[in-house]
Amino acid sequence: MIEEKIINLGFTLPEAPKPLASYIPALAVNNLVFTAGQLPLKNGVLLFKGKLGKDVTDDEGKQAAQQCILNCLSVVKNEIGSLDNIDKIIKLTVFVNSAEGFINHPQVANGASDLIRSIFGENGKHVRSAVGVAELPLDAPVEIEMVCKTI
Repeated sequence: MIEEKIINLGFTLPEAPKPLASYIPALAVNNLVFTAGQLPLKNGVLLFKGKLGKDVTDDEGKQAAQQCILNCLSVVKNEIGSLDNIDKIIKLTVFVNSAEGFINHPQVANGASDLIRSIFGENGKHVRSAVGVAELPLDAPVEIEMVCKTI
């Protein structure tokens, strides 16, 4: 049902991205699943590269955040078998690769938050941090970690 909702929203759940270094993409602990930071990789390629406020527009940043969320969901699915086993989205941490003076982190992070709410409805309401950083791996514009509760 959740995957159908993703398709109905015009998105595709990708294959889970492979880790870029020495870590695992997701870990279930009791009824919580924690994801490693996910980049906006689609078919192994970054959707956008560079810093928000310099190389990447706010709208492109939102699209990057959406792809990060889809990648988070794909690694969660690999960990728990089905997205229908997600009971609640608990927290998103959104890292934004920011040029000096860039302050629209919350608006960029809304790309992720709005998509997760569209997919999960009330169970998609979550707490969130949106943090500006000087650099991200592969010069990605956004990286997102997610915590969710399973049934």
